[in-house]
Amino acid sequence: MLSPIKAFLSSFFLPDESLQSMDEARGLQLATAVLLVEVMRCDSNFATKEREATERALRKAFALSDAELVRLMAQAEQTAQGANDYFRFTSAMNDQFSQAQKIQVVELMWQVAFADGVLDENEQHLISKIAGLLHVTHGEYIAAKMHAKEALS
Repeated sequence: MLSPIKAFLSSFFLPDESLQSMDEARGLQLATAVLLVEVMRCDSNFATKEREATERALRKAFALSDAELVRLMAQAEQTAQGANDYFRFTSAMNDQFSQAQKIQVVELMWQVAFADGVLDENEQHLISKIAGLLHVTHGEYIAAKMHAKEALS
């Protein structure tokens, strides 16, 4: 007798696991997008090629439609402007991403940095900092950089 009542009340007060996993997935997409936008924004000259590389990376990584990509980019740019640090983004990735996925994020950041043909020292510093926060080893960091550079050739 109590089980049906408990199940009924639980449906109102406990979060639905599928909704929670969708929110986590969106949060990880946003975290990734914010980090890519930060690379795009951190050098002094904003290049259209960097924006295109960011959009291409997000579309490929998350299989986004055009409308989803536009929404994610707008949200990422707005979030990046108000962000004081990167910990909230990288901690979500550390909790949910495998090591290979974290290395992939670093590689995507390198792709954005290399997109305009000029590697700015601010971009390099940012990617190094994020790689450290993601617990990506120096060897993995260098391999991601080389792989991104080779992909441009």
